[in-house]
Amino acid sequence: MSNLRRILVATVAAISAFGQTAAATAAELNILTWEGYTAEKFISKFEAESGCKVTASFVGSNDDFAAKLAAGGGVYDIITPSLDTVPMMRLAEFVSPIDTAKVTGHDGIYPEFAKHSDIAVDAETWAVPLIWGSVSLIYRPDKFASTPDSIGVLFDPANKGKIAMWDDKSAIYWTARYLGYMDAFDLTDEQLEAVKAKLIEQKPLVRKYWTSAGELTELMANQEVFVSNAWTGLTSKDVNNLKKGFEVTEFTPKEKAEGWMDSMMLVKDTPNEECAYKFMSFMQSAEGQCGLAESTGYFPVNPVAVGGCMDDEMKKDRQVGNIEFVKSLVMWEQPKRLDKYLEIWNAVKAAP
Repeated sequence: MSNLRRILVATVAAISAFGQTAAATAAELNILTWEGYTAEKFISKFEAESGCKVTASFVGSNDDFAAKLAAGGGVYDIITPSLDTVPMMRLAEFVSPIDTAKVTGHDGIYPEFAKHSDIAVDAETWAVPLIWGSVSLIYRPDKFASTPDSIGVLFDPANKGKIAMWDDKSAIYWTARYLGYMDAFDLTDEQLEAVKAKLIEQKPLVRKYWTSAGELTELMANQEVFVSNAWTGLTSKDVNNLKKGFEVTEFTPKEKAEGWMDSMMLVKDTPNEECAYKFMSFMQSAEGQCGLAESTGYFPVNPVAVGGCMDDEMKKDRQVGNIEFVKSLVMWEQPKRLDKYLEIWNAVKAAP
């Protein structure tokens, strides 16, 4: 076992519980993914066309991927980590390189994603881009006297008990930018200590660290919280569709919003490689890209695929062809010292 793999297993195990036992079987596809990524509306079409039965397990944080795979047991065939976690999966030897010739539609993916330096490494491709988006702030306008414009809203004592935060190491990125540390993925020891102190100071203000979009939707809908960071598009859509007599809205803070891109990775030694490649191809088709964008509110990675299944208004809404929007975001990267970041986030959550 490599040194990095040992670090990952030891550190991430402290964050997420293990517990996989059954092994995958032929003509099945077991996916470790995010909520909304295997919605029945489009997955049923894939199953009918491919003859592969999909079973999905969901994560609430990118930290969950290493913990689940470290448990072993041959449970998963495909995982869909975010860009800042792709290098970890490769270096920890949890995944195999992708034969892009077997992925129909791969050439239609934005090259900025398909050829990203964390995906295309040493003449091999390690992931197939799936969907992308941003992480912004969500709030109840009726609960604020003026429109917030800063990450500071998450640290304001005036909002005590009505703040939520994603239970993820990205809390470090948000706090770093709030403190003026713009290189959030390469913080010094001194900066990390300042971030840790600020997050621990914030803890009494936080009603809940949420672990899924569904949990945040419930917190907002039940009026338990009024402000949080959130995956742009999904929670606001779900809360507002409930017609609770109020609406939530999103804003990009002056410190910038974060950007992410989730990709499909092939788990090492999967017995279901044929189904895995069929799934990767399906998710680059019009049915896959438009189906996923519709179920989540996120943005397609394959502008060619959605050419005929999105109207002009939806294309504009989902940033189709607007790669400049990507450049306006703080796109996630794997922290230079991942183990230290995980240690800091663990310490924050363990603090009283």
